[in-house]
Amino acid sequence: MWPSSRNSSQPQAMRQEKKSISGSFRAENLIPGVVIGFIIGMILDLSQQVKSPVKRSRLLSSKVQKQSSVPGNGKDQELKMVLVVRQDLKMRTGKIASQCAHAATGMYAELMQSDRYLLRRWEENGQPKIVVTCKNQQEMNKITEAAESVGLPTFVVADAGRTEVAAGSRTVLAVGPGPKDLVDSITGRLALL
Repeated sequence: MWPSSRNSSQPQAMRQEKKSISGSFRAENLIPGVVIGFIIGMILDLSQQVKSPVKRSRLLSSKVQKQSSVPGNGKDQELKMVLVVRQDLKMRTGKIASQCAHAATGMYAELMQSDRYLLRRWEENGQPKIVVTCKNQQEMNKITEAAESVGLPTFVVADAGRTEVAAGSRTVLAVGPGPKDLVDSITGRLALL
């Protein structure tokens, strides 16, 4: 029998090189490599967020302020969020609960984009939230301005108008998370819900 012309025409080194390259691209080598690469990438990404906070920016829709301007921005400081509900809208209990959830999750989403460092510190504090009331839109506006003037992040919920209140009604204001003393200086005089 004659040896195959394909095998005999290739030098021994070429056959050995093809064999070693094809051996390294097997599925049992590829899948663990991708998984390990993904895990290392996630670890590096998470470590960057802890060491250096995400670049903070002023977001137009929620008016999130730069937290770095808040005095006493130490790690051990207790943080909290206050949800301010308008009384003049006469919302039922379920509606208030829903609007407060919108305010808290809206602020959380904005801080995921603008200040993950603050968000992580608040999470480490147990994410405390207090619900208080204000009389009307004018009082809510004053509270918003006062909070923003000291650098606290704010988020206002504008209702879609599908149930109890008119579309665009500003129902709940989230103030913070921020240092407890600073948040209390803005919302401490308001009555608990």
